[in-house]
Amino acid sequence: MKATIWHNPRCSKSRQALALLEEAGATIHVVEYLNTPPSRDELARLYARAGIAPRDAMRKDAPPAADDAAALDIMATDPAMIERPLIETEKGVVLARPPERLRDIL
Repeated sequence: MKATIWHNPRCSKSRQALALLEEAGATIHVVEYLNTPPSRDELARLYARAGIAPRDAMRKDAPPAADDAAALDIMATDPAMIERPLIETEKGVVLARPPERLRDIL
């Protein structure tokens, strides 16, 4: 199974999710999103596939967004506002908080 994780190595939840992917034997593509941020269109695609409103996928300390378009703009401009870890496999996309949620797409 292939998996992509938008990862922050300083985040304990992100590290836990990565460990769960490794334990599952996944072939993992790690994207350190603070260094290689996803585009606005990529974020929109991921959240649509996950069934998550972009406003619900922002960090709790992010500035308030008037709507989902504004939330995407904020996250595309400042990737630190993206809640993590975000994981994609052939079966879907999850915001793995808690990390065990990723089991839904393994």
